[in-house]
Amino acid sequence: MQAYFVELRYSLCNGAFNQWAHCSMTNLIGQKLNGRYEVRSYLGEGATSIVYKGLDTYLNREVALKVLLPHVRETTRKRFFQEAMAAAQLNHPNIMAIYDRQEDNDRSYLVIEYVDGEALTEYIPAEPQMVVRLGAQIANALAYAHERDIIHRDIKPANIKVTPDGQIKIMDLGLALPREAMRVTAPGMVIGTPAYISPEQAQGLPLDRRTDIYSLGIVLFEMATGELPFNADDITALLLQHVQQAPPAPRSLAPDLPSALESVILKTLEKKPERRFQTARALADALYATLENQATSEAQAILRDRPQTGRLQDITPRKRTTRIVMADDHVLLRRTLASYLSQSDEFVVIAEAGDGETALSQTMNVQPDLLLLDLNMPGKSGLDIIADVRRYAPNTKILVLSGREDDLYIMRALRSGAHGYLLKSTDEEKLIESIRKVLEGEIVMGRGIAEKVVANMTTTNPNRLNEVETNILLHIAKGYSDEQICAALGLTQTILIEAIAVVMAKTQARDRSGAALNALSQGMILLEDLHALPPPT
Repeated sequence: MQAYFVELRYSLCNGAFNQWAHCSMTNLIGQKLNGRYEVRSYLGEGATSIVYKGLDTYLNREVALKVLLPHVRETTRKRFFQEAMAAAQLNHPNIMAIYDRQEDNDRSYLVIEYVDGEALTEYIPAEPQMVVRLGAQIANALAYAHERDIIHRDIKPANIKVTPDGQIKIMDLGLALPREAMRVTAPGMVIGTPAYISPEQAQGLPLDRRTDIYSLGIVLFEMATGELPFNADDITALLLQHVQQAPPAPRSLAPDLPSALESVILKTLEKKPERRFQTARALADALYATLENQATSEAQAILRDRPQTGRLQDITPRKRTTRIVMADDHVLLRRTLASYLSQSDEFVVIAEAGDGETALSQTMNVQPDLLLLDLNMPGKSGLDIIADVRRYAPNTKILVLSGREDDLYIMRALRSGAHGYLLKSTDEEKLIESIRKVLEGEIVMGRGIAEKVVANMTTTNPNRLNEVETNILLHIAKGYSDEQICAALGLTQTILIEAIAVVMAKTQARDRSGAALNALSQGMILLEDLHALPPPT
């Protein structure tokens, strides 16, 4: 493995120089910089600067004054002013504001928003709802910065404060990198705090916004468990862990952590950036989704207060993250498919099960949007729980994904209330398309399934439609969902499923839309009847 160069956050000098520099800088207390900023008290210091609490005497407001230490390297000085340039572009309630940049007798300093609060380190560990509440604020603030082409590069608890009313403030944009900024570190140099850097940072690779998502994932892991996922005294070993080692399961350290939150955290810590959440906004949405269907007043308050704002030009609402429970006793297949689904910000697998009893329990507890269900599992099978899922989780859609092509399995699953039936041989793109259709209220059946349903239901001439079938096709052609058709025609879901299967076979179509189009082109339903039908509400 190549050698990595790490900029550690401590002074390269020691002894007399540090002591002199600190003494010299603390003598600023009581002075007034540029005749305006009164230095009142010492707040803290880092490797390159000292921070004071001050007063802007012109505006009579408290500020923080970040004063650069003397004799720092030129690259450090450039990064110091790059912080001002980066942060000055941002105006967000969860990001510290920079008010001014000044020089006074060879002293360079920034005038910063004074934030009264505690470092995020005081919230390690935290209860799951607090992890979501604070983590989503951080993610939304990063999304705002990322949408303006600024990445932070040094997200860690010490750089984040929490105000007394629970508001997040991201501090220290000293490593923030605007897209148009000239890079001030040598190519291949690692910069950031080693415990929180992304695999691509550890390897000195080009960075994009997903590096901040990984670092925030480390923060979320630490808040949820009280421990870092990667830790080593040796810096090289720590970097290797980020690049090569899978993180431990958060629930192995915090057994009471909700599985939905664990899934979100693990997705942020994927080694490959393309397997993480692709935007911080999607991460925030996924965090909020872990609280949905929780009845506690705190959870409901967090959801109620979630921000709805995005970039001003975003006039279309973002898609809601689809929460999925996956049940299959084949662990490798289940994990592979869960990983595939999680590559898209559209989906988050919030729980997995290897048997019907566990699948039912998890579905009742978390009330997901979709249960992706295998039928043949140990103990209670998938068939055994479909009716209970419909009863106790009425808003959860059920999509069967099974290797069983037996007519009996298919008919029992559909009559029990499944919203679709696919074979495990279905390719990934067709699966994604089917999930979307089921969530939109349609009934989905994979290749060959409709024919089997029809063979068990009818021996009539497949080219003739009865009155119910004609009305169903007219409503489909008009754009009605399956639920709207049931309401309009007074049908049950089971009857509608069976009828759609029949008309798909009669029209030689593979889906409901194709059946309507074929029926129109073949004169089985009339265009004037379609025009006479009112559109769906």
